[in-house]
Amino acid sequence: MTSGFRRAIFFVLLVGVAGAGYQFMVKPANQHLSVVRQRVDGKRAKLADFEEATAKAEDLNKQLGQLEEAITFFESKLPSTSEIHKVLEQVTVIAQKQGLQPKTIRTLSRKDNSGYVEQPLSMELVGNFNSFYSFLLEIEKLPRIMKLRELKLHKDMGGEGEVGVAFIVSIFFQNKAA
Repeated sequence: MTSGFRRAIFFVLLVGVAGAGYQFMVKPANQHLSVVRQRVDGKRAKLADFEEATAKAEDLNKQLGQLEEAITFFESKLPSTSEIHKVLEQVTVIAQKQGLQPKTIRTLSRKDNSGYVEQPLSMELVGNFNSFYSFLLEIEKLPRIMKLRELKLHKDMGGEGEVGVAFIVSIFFQNKAA
């Protein structure tokens, strides 16, 4: 055997070993690596979804905290039902302080709701328009949740600038049953 022939056989064997190594070692390793990468990518996608869900849950917790603060704030503005006479007294004192003369004050049927009670009061006042405007500003400053509705103004024949006012003011209270 000549040296060239030996080299050719050695070269063929070397290429055969490399081909067999690639076929039986590198190719299965690459396939296994591809499968593992797909699993890792799937897990990364799930992790990203979980991170997004966690961020949303944190936002929801933050919003829930803000809503609880708002509920606490509004509940602090709702007196207990036993304080209705105090609120009515405050409204009457403010009206008299502004120079308005109460004609009538009547309680209407109360409306029970799940978290609060609405007690409407029908009021009729007579006096100067500016005094009535000041009365409304003072009512607005009260630390209670109140709603003024069905406001009717009419000119009073008593004098210049005199008005008669009929309105319903709703006062809100805590509902202890809720």
